[in-house]
Amino acid sequence: MDFATSLVILGGAISVIFGGIGSIVGVARAGKAASALISEEPEKFGKALVLEALPGTQGIYGFLIAILAFQKIGLLTGNVQAISMATAWELFFACLAGALCCLFSALFQSKVCVAGVQVLAKKPEEAGKAVILAAMVETYAVLGLLVSVLLINGIKIG
Repeated sequence: MDFATSLVILGGAISVIFGGIGSIVGVARAGKAASALISEEPEKFGKALVLEALPGTQGIYGFLIAILAFQKIGLLTGNVQAISMATAWELFFACLAGALCCLFSALFQSKVCVAGVQVLAKKPEEAGKAVILAAMVETYAVLGLLVSVLLINGIKIG
């Protein structure tokens, strides 16, 4: 395996790692708040679970970005195409765009989710609004994913 291929693998790995770290921390933060709530009011588990799960999607987005980058160079089929260093750097940075958006989106979304669990504790009828507020932060992870997808698809191989 040459350095150019390794660089694309690094870009995909960073996408998975950053998205995963954001989701791990995010789900843990929101889960901690949700656990405190359901220890007192177990009937609120379903609504709390939605708020906990929201920061988990960024890890999925990071995974998708990596799969697209690996597929682009034929890594998943075992038929790896020779690429130039310029193309490798393009794919690396295409992965990085989504990776950073996913990392920060999940971390900050978790803070909104924790606040949403507090809303659920005091005014359970307003839980839907808390989910909408948390989903607004997710918008930027989706935009990062979209930019990565568009860039990866737009890069010409060979």
